Amino acid sequence: MTEYDRDELPEPEVRRQHRWSFSLIWLVPIVAAIAGLVLVVRTYMQAGPTVNITFETAEGLEAGKTEVRYKNVVVGKVKRITLSKDHSHVVVIVDLNKDASSLAVEDSRFWVERPRIGINGVSGIDTLVSGAYIGVDIGSSGEDKKDYTGLEKPPAVTHDMKGKLFMLHTEDAGSLAIGSPLYYHRMPVGRVVETDLDEDGKHVTVQVFVDAPYDRLVTENTRFWNASGVDLSLSASGLKVNTQSLATVVAGGVAFQPFNDQDLGAPAVDKADFHLFADQGAALAPPDGPAVEVLMHFEQSVRGLSAGAPVDFHGVNFGGVKSIELQFDPEKKRFFTDVKADVYPDRLGAAMKSMRALETTTQITASQMWGRMVARGLRAQLRSGNLITGQLFIAFDFVKNPRAVHFDEQAKPLVIPTAPGSMEQLQEQLQSIVKKIDEIPFGDIGKNLNTTLKSADSLLAQLDKEVAPEAKAALRDAQHAMQSLDQSMASPDAPLQQDARRTLDEVSRAAASFRALADYLEQHPESLIRGKTNEQEPASDSGKK
Repeated sequence: MTEYDRDELPEPEVRRQHRWSFSLIWLVPIVAAIAGLVLVVRTYMQAGPTVNITFETAEGLEAGKTEVRYKNVVVGKVKRITLSKDHSHVVVIVDLNKDASSLAVEDSRFWVERPRIGINGVSGIDTLVSGAYIGVDIGSSGEDKKDYTGLEKPPAVTHDMKGKLFMLHTEDAGSLAIGSPLYYHRMPVGRVVETDLDEDGKHVTVQVFVDAPYDRLVTENTRFWNASGVDLSLSASGLKVNTQSLATVVAGGVAFQPFNDQDLGAPAVDKADFHLFADQGAALAPPDGPAVEVLMHFEQSVRGLSAGAPVDFHGVNFGGVKSIELQFDPEKKRFFTDVKADVYPDRLGAAMKSMRALETTTQITASQMWGRMVARGLRAQLRSGNLITGQLFIAFDFVKNPRAVHFDEQAKPLVIPTAPGSMEQLQEQLQSIVKKIDEIPFGDIGKNLNTTLKSADSLLAQLDKEVAPEAKAALRDAQHAMQSLDQSMASPDAPLQQDARRTLDEVSRAAASFRALADYLEQHPESLIRGKTNEQEPASDSGKK
């Protein structure tokens, strides 16, 4: 470029822009920031509570995928799964939906729904396709809660189910388990929801739930009994088999009905307490009344007697054996057995009332009543209940000519004297017979018999030598005599036969004379009085030729 050209160029004009001038390019980040803030606020406003659920294992659970469902509606999702500090269980962190905030209350329950096979059938089949999910039972409490201990299996009764819960107390639950059916007149109306051992370790509490509207059938006078298994009874009517259903044979069950149809009583309240009887017969039996504990000392063997064996009086079961314990008497240096039992005198009904009426007009105590009966010969005996199995039971009965015993009316338990039973008496008689048989001198009898047999052998030998030849000669003589007699009788010219023919001829002529006389008397009966007339007699048949 030349100098002239540089001189021709205009002077540059410098313009300064304002520092804080706004550019449209800034609209993009501003809009993005506002949108993000709106999303954050919206997410916060729509987010529900976060709860922590503890499970034994995380089997089937997956963070970000496993859902939380209530009535098969998704109400949340698993956010994260972690181990507890002591590594004994897992903690599942769940984000609930905003509209499901009411689930996080004090008495809500959570569990993992998986495929299960139980006595009530197969459940959780849909999880084979959709995968496991967390089920929830919404509680009715108004207090919020964030930490829960999950159930390892679904609850038998949820809060939305209508009905009542009842507590049954028993000494032995048998085969009852959670889910066992509950029957009323053989119709399923509920189920067992829980079985717990009491704190004392001696009793079991069985919780049953009765569905509405059948819960109104449970009244104050209702009796429950264990209907598990099959009830077999053999009587004069034959073999009877009784069971509620096939399910009770496999899984057990409970049945109930009113004790008295004429007096049902008021409807039972929720969580009312009842006694669970062992069977239907015990449940519907008349009231037992107060129990009397008795103690019996048996010196003979009690093999075949067991706890629960009946105690009867004239065939009426009015008690049961509680315990059997072997004891030792250091003075007599022998063993004996203590048997304790509970008896219920009221089971004897009118018989016991009549016995009390015979005593005195004044009121007597139960102990005094037992004392009167013992004085009259009441004794406890072991008797055989089954000859095949050898089972024994205790029978209270009055014995003849009882031995006087001391009875303490103040003792607890009451000591009832014992007497040998029918089996013991039979054994004593057999022992007596065996003893008498043992006293027979079989050895001496055998020696004498041996001597007698030797003498008989010698006598037979002597007879064979001396008497046998003479007997043979006598037999020959007799044979000759018989032959001679045969010849005398069989020969036509034998004198014996000729005499016999003459005798027969004489008899024949005598018969003809008697016949002629009879004919004459028939024609002239008056000749018996007047004698024979001079009329000419008819010629007799003997004169005819």
